[in-house]
Amino acid sequence: MEFDFILILGVLIGCCCAEFQADTDTSVYIVTLKEPPSPDNYQELVAERTSRFDKPRNLPRSGSYYHGSHNNHLHDSLLSKVLRGEKYLKLYSYRYLINGFAVLVTPEQAEKLSRRTEVSSIVLDFPVQVATTHTPQFLGLPQGAWFQEGGFEAAGEGVVIGFIDTGIDHMHPSFSDDVPEKPYPVPDHFSGICEVTRDFPSGSCNRKLIGARHFAASAITRGMFNASKDYASPFDADGHGTHTAAIAAGNHGIPVVVSGHRFGNASGMAPRAHIAVYKALYKSFGGFAADVVAAIDQAAVDGVDIISLSITPNRRPPGIATFFNPIDMALLSAVKAGIFVVQAAGNTGPSPKSIASFSPWIYTVGAASHDRVYSNSVVLGNNITIRGVGLAPGTRGDAMYTLVSAAHALNNSTTGKDMYAVECQDSSHFNQDLVKGNLLICSYSVRFVLGLSNIKKGLETAQNLSAAGIVFCMDPFVVSYQLNPIPMGIPGIIIPSPDDSKVFLKYYNSSLVWDEATNKVAQFGGVASISGGIKAKFSHPAPKIMHYSARGPDPADNSFTNADILKPNIVAPGNFIWAAWSSAGTDSVEFQGESFAMMSGTSMAAPHIAGLAALIKHKFPFFSPAAIGSALSTTASSVDRNGGPIMAHRSYINPDMNQTPATFFDMGSGFVNTTAALDPGLVFDTSYEDYTSFLCGINGSSPVVLNYTGEICNSSFTLRAIDLNLPSITVSRLDNPVVIQRRVTNISGNETYDVSWTVPNGTSLQLSPSQFFIASGEKQLLTISLAATMNSSASSFGRISMAGSLGHLVNIPVSVIDKILREQ
Repeated sequence: MEFDFILILGVLIGCCCAEFQADTDTSVYIVTLKEPPSPDNYQELVAERTSRFDKPRNLPRSGSYYHGSHNNHLHDSLLSKVLRGEKYLKLYSYRYLINGFAVLVTPEQAEKLSRRTEVSSIVLDFPVQVATTHTPQFLGLPQGAWFQEGGFEAAGEGVVIGFIDTGIDHMHPSFSDDVPEKPYPVPDHFSGICEVTRDFPSGSCNRKLIGARHFAASAITRGMFNASKDYASPFDADGHGTHTAAIAAGNHGIPVVVSGHRFGNASGMAPRAHIAVYKALYKSFGGFAADVVAAIDQAAVDGVDIISLSITPNRRPPGIATFFNPIDMALLSAVKAGIFVVQAAGNTGPSPKSIASFSPWIYTVGAASHDRVYSNSVVLGNNITIRGVGLAPGTRGDAMYTLVSAAHALNNSTTGKDMYAVECQDSSHFNQDLVKGNLLICSYSVRFVLGLSNIKKGLETAQNLSAAGIVFCMDPFVVSYQLNPIPMGIPGIIIPSPDDSKVFLKYYNSSLVWDEATNKVAQFGGVASISGGIKAKFSHPAPKIMHYSARGPDPADNSFTNADILKPNIVAPGNFIWAAWSSAGTDSVEFQGESFAMMSGTSMAAPHIAGLAALIKHKFPFFSPAAIGSALSTTASSVDRNGGPIMAHRSYINPDMNQTPATFFDMGSGFVNTTAALDPGLVFDTSYEDYTSFLCGINGSSPVVLNYTGEICNSSFTLRAIDLNLPSITVSRLDNPVVIQRRVTNISGNETYDVSWTVPNGTSLQLSPSQFFIASGEKQLLTISLAATMNSSASSFGRISMAGSLGHLVNIPVSVIDKILREQ
């Protein structure tokens, strides 16, 4: 395949008045116009609106971000008329998903624009933030989904996943197309290009990594972009984007070697899928909505099949509903074009309503654990064993080594002068004669959490002093700070529990012999050995919902009104995930210079689902985005590997000691089951028109819907949120009996289904029919009646299950929040 490359010097910025200089009074605004996107542009994205199950989507998409001249001219003309003779700077014209532009202007100029009849809305730009070797085995891919679809060699082939993140390290073997025995195919529906810059040279893209761009105009105008650190190119200076791309679609069988230790082989969920990168986030400052919307717009016109967003807004969107914000509305148009959109739930859990992904057309993913753990421990001379973390070798054999605290090994010139010397960040502070051959004890304070100190420097200190190993004890002021296992080239351990650290230090201090004359330690009596934490252990009570994973219910607006929409949609592995790392990655100091890193967060969970969705798209190319989400949701599991309920952390403090069974507001439909998702039996489909009808049903939304979509609301054709054909039922306020309908489509063979259900506490539930036969390709209407039987504000949960005669099991979670019993 031959790729067309273009050289982009800096960032493409639209028309402006001469010699414009940003000042403190200017801000970036996202302006949308009442006229919908030009049909000439949009026909590149959307085929005729036929049934989602009629035929595969095969859309003629061509061109690049420079097409869409009609909208571009319209935007320039409007700006020149309204701001004639004034200084302004247009950053982007959004030409495909929404008709609008991003512009740097003063508040007074923004007010002028808002008064124009052509303008429908002006939104102040807002910041966004970034929110695996074993997980394919944990998810059962080698013997399940991969095996069914021809092995990893075919998993996701021809599907293009677009990543809006911090870029990619194109040199990593996870993204190579060097597979001579089975060359990558050319995805003929993709028309994106690869930027060429000094740090992303010609040849960076290939048949695996087929597109790469960057978007930073909003950041540049704010003076926040640092070209030497952030790279004005698709290259990843952070590591996060490389990590997420590899989780979803990294090559199969790539050796994971960190600090000289081998940790198995890595693979993405869909190792044969193609990768397109749209860099809109940066190490120095995060990112801004104006740049993210431009990236979404471009990804759609390039022809991606799936968009993966491991980012969330820094704040809940203002306005009449959380759904009406530029990012979500651009994603709605992407869904209209047939693109499945995956977003991280956010890392703000475990509080209720902490979810940072709101809209029903976005597939929101929370984070769960998997069954692999790396456990390290230190054995004291009094036979007490204390557990800790650290991807480190152990000390030699059964030998015990003398313990020496950094506080007692300071040299004469340092004593009392540097209160942070005990964090072991500088070897010149210590007396090497006291440390050599012994285990050095260092303090892990809040400065490590803030990034002012780091483990890597502590390891360097221990090595420079010829220590036999290192032990980090947790400062009592650091409460419940979760540590990823950190690579160590020498024997070492971090004791993450302040209580365990107290036990360790009590033993150490009780073993000291003091010289009363000099008030110095005369003899170090404490000894210990480190077992090492390189070898993985596998525990079966998994998955569980991690404490940081954001939770529902879904907030409908800033008043914290609950939406009748289930969020998150699903959970996937997100804790302690190995994946590729950028050679220049700085997001984690401990993994600087490494080719792989272990990270945790909903950022890691979302690309698991993006990759697994590629497997579904590969098998069912005619599936709509809603059908893909339905297949994932209705087959998800609500039990752990032991057959018990999935547990959810309820506190940051000692999370494993504060857990209860997960609800649907913790885990959505449950933990992903990919093998079952490839044969879901029945699917729930929802159209773009359904979503706009739902938006039109929100009080006062008609002008906003027109602003973003160009659709005129018809009051006779609106939908309540509970009427969306979602694979879940959520009722935020049950004060009157309600009738809800769902329609399923059979994508398997002729089958008879028996329907059963469990009733949410405080309600009554009736469903019809309780049994039905459905032929292949046919649809079946389900009618559910819900009523309150008591007054309660406590959320309650039930489930509707449809068991098919061919072995399919389709589950629908039912959640009811406020129940109000009306007097008869």
